[in-house]
Amino acid sequence: DIAEALRHGQPRRGRTWHLDEMRVVISGVVYWLWRAVNEHGEVLDVLLQEHRDAGAAKRFFKRLIDVQGIPERVVTDGLRSYGAALREL
Repeated sequence: DIAEALRHGQPRRGRTWHLDEMRVVISGVVYWLWRAVNEHGEVLDVLLQEHRDAGAAKRFFKRLIDVQGIPERVVTDGLRSYGAALREL
């Protein structure tokens, strides 16, 4: 019963991921908030990092893929770091 309740509480697995990042300033330090949302509008993962480069995008993708599996399609906001990270993975 507990396992079934947990499964129903998880976001529906989506075939399409929408990824974006946002600049956040905390105590005067600039961070980047990375977010992944599926086609149902449910947040899959959020990660706060200090960098906005290919390495940061790769860490975010690895974390997503470990939990959610591989998507059929990835939609981004055009940041080149996403493309570099996807090519490496």
